[in-house]
Formats: sequence, C-alpha cells, structure tokens
Amino acid sequence: MEPATKRASSGATMALVALLFAGNALNYVDRQVVALLKPTLQATFHWNDGDFAHLGSAFQFAAAGALVFVGWFIDRLGVRVAYGAAVTVWSLAGMAHALASNVQQFVTARVVLAIGETVSTPAGVKSATIYLPPERRNQALGIINTAPNIGAILTPLIIPPFAMAFGWKAAFFVTGGLGLVWLLAWWWGTRSLEPVTKVAERAPVNWRELLGARSSWVVIGAKFLTDGVWWFVLFWMPDFFNRMFGMGQARLGLPVAIIFSLAAAGALTAGGLFPRLRRGGMSVNAARKRSMLFFALVVLAMPMALLTHNVWVAALLIGLGLFAHQGFSTNIFGMTADIVPAGRVASVIALGAVAGNLAGMGVIELAGWSLSSGLGYTPMFILCGGAYLLALGWIHLVMPQLETA
Repeated sequence: MEPATKRASSGATMALVALLFAGNALNYVDRQVVALLKPTLQATFHWNDGDFAHLGSAFQFAAAGALVFVGWFIDRLGVRVAYGAAVTVWSLAGMAHALASNVQQFVTARVVLAIGETVSTPAGVKSATIYLPPERRNQALGIINTAPNIGAILTPLIIPPFAMAFGWKAAFFVTGGLGLVWLLAWWWGTRSLEPVTKVAERAPVNWRELLGARSSWVVIGAKFLTDGVWWFVLFWMPDFFNRMFGMGQARLGLPVAIIFSLAAAGALTAGGLFPRLRRGGMSVNAARKRSMLFFALVVLAMPMALLTHNVWVAALLIGLGLFAHQGFSTNIFGMTADIVPAGRVASVIALGAVAGNLAGMGVIELAGWSLSSGLGYTPMFILCGGAYLLALGWIHLVMPQLETA
C-alpha cells in the first residue's frame, strides 16, 4: 500500500506544479494585453504617454495595496481556496475590459484585475514550501517562475493578430475566459494534496515577529530593487520597439517574444544553478549569493540595447536583461523558502511584492515623464543595469550569513 500512496502523492504534487505554472502564465497573459494593444486602445480612448503611464501605475498601486492583505489571505484560507477565488476575480475583471465604454470603466476593470492577480506568486511559493520536500523546491520554483515568460512569449505572437482579426474586445473576452477553464482544473487537481511539512497550511501571522526579522527585510528590499525592471519591460517594451524601430502592432510581437524566451531560460537556469553549486560543496549562503552575482553581472548587457540600430540585437540584449532578472528572482524565491519560516512565507513574499509593485509604479511613471520630456528611454535602462548589484549588496548587508529556517 505504501508505494501506491507515494505514487499518488507524487502525482498530486506534479499536478500542483503544472497548475501553478498554468495559472502564473495566464496571469501574465491578462497583464500584457493592454501593452500589446496600446496603439488601438490609445486611438479608442485618446491616451497620451502620460495617460498610459498613469494606467500602468494605477495597476501597480492597486496591486501593492492588495498585497498588504494577500499574505494574510493565503495564510488564513490556504492556497487551494485563496488561489481559486483570486483567479475567479481576475478572470471576470479581464473580461470586463471589453465592456468598458469610457476610460473610468476601463481603469476600474484594470484595478480589479490587479487585485485578483496579486495572489498568484505568494500562493505559488507557499505551495512549494508546504507541499514539496526541500530538495525539490528550487527546481519547482524555477519551473513556476518560467510561466510568466511563456505567457509573455505567446501573448505577443497571438493577441495582436487575433485583435486585428476579431477586435480588441474579443481579445479581452478570450484571455479572461481561459482563467475560468483553469479554475475547474485547479479545483479537481488539488483535491488530494497532503503537506510535507509540520506547519499548518492555515495559520495566524505574527506581524511583530515578521517585521522584526532580518530575513523578511532581505526579501522585501531585494524585491523593491529588482521588480521595477520586470514591470518596466512588461509594460513599455511594445512601445519601445514601436517608437525606436517603427514596428507596428502586427510586427512587434516577435522581438517581444524573443525577450521573454530568454527570460524563461533565465528562470530555468536558476532552478538548476543553485543545487549544482550546493552539490559542489558550497554552503547555502555561498551558493545562493554566487548564483545571484552571476545574474547581476549578466544584466549589465541590457543598457547596450540603446546603442544599437538593429531591432534583433536590441531584443537579444534586453532579453539578456530579463534572463538575468528571472534568474535573480528565482533565487530570491528560493532564498525565501530557505530562510523564512514556512508559516509566514506567503506573507513575506506578499510584502516583497508590495515593495516590487511600488517600485514598478515609480519606474512606469518615470518612463512616461521621460518620454514626454524628450529624454527617451535612457534613464530607465541605466536603472535596470545597476539594480541587481544593488540588490545583492542589500542582501549581504542585512544578512551576511543566510541561515536556513
């Protein structure tokens, strides 16, 4: 009987990783549609660059506000109920974009979408911490962290031509409806999950201990310093290729897909690099920080995209930047699972995401101001190049020796 039980448990955890991967991919499909349809939506709602930046920052601000409560929401209800409820909300909000007849209604749908989507990452990290043994977590987190890139690869290849054929409203209906299909699979596929830790899935959060722990601030600071790069690329890159290389809505999908293909490679590389260094005899502290240093150095290639007149070279250089971002980000998640007690992992990840969303709001607004002021994309790319070395410096300053919880 025991071998059969183990096989069932293994099958359930494999299904969990697959569902978290799919949910995370759909999350970024819904987020990216607005950026890809910017020319059409700009003509429909009469936006300028500043207005477009305000739309993006409204999304980030709403997400940051919601994330203050998301960790508590997940830790109290458990990932199965919390994630299912969140996907229901964000899917309906995604479809509601198509019903908007004015800017206020569109922004409202965008804000509700942001609130629902905040659950995805904390729920994924919490699930890996509770349901997977330590030796499988980092690889699983690497796989799950690849999902946004898969969504971001497929979306620019599919959505612009789909919108041109059937209209922008149809694009929002279809992408939102996919989440409701995922919801049925989630409810069925997670029904037999059993925790592998002794920590209860539902537990109260001691905020005094959480905010007093160095491990919490390591994660929060690292996310603040690095997440703005991801939000900048996700929100502004279609416009970058349109503005810098004259690519129309129908053609800009391929360079954007190249960027996120390299980002996916970064997430997968990070999932294997840390365990390999550990097998080579390095401590958790040394292996984690050397992995991060590798990706922090790779991202220095990203600002060179401003110096080329070749769209494909620019796409490769920006892609290297996202390769590094995803590698660094996966290590932040793995570090969190290592150093933060399991009962408050989701809350710490959520607070880190609050910091990251606020940073993203700042970078998005900076881009809108810079473009309107005639400075172009230079300030944002300079920030992107140095962000990860600063983040690694912060991690080492606050916690010179990473200690496993």
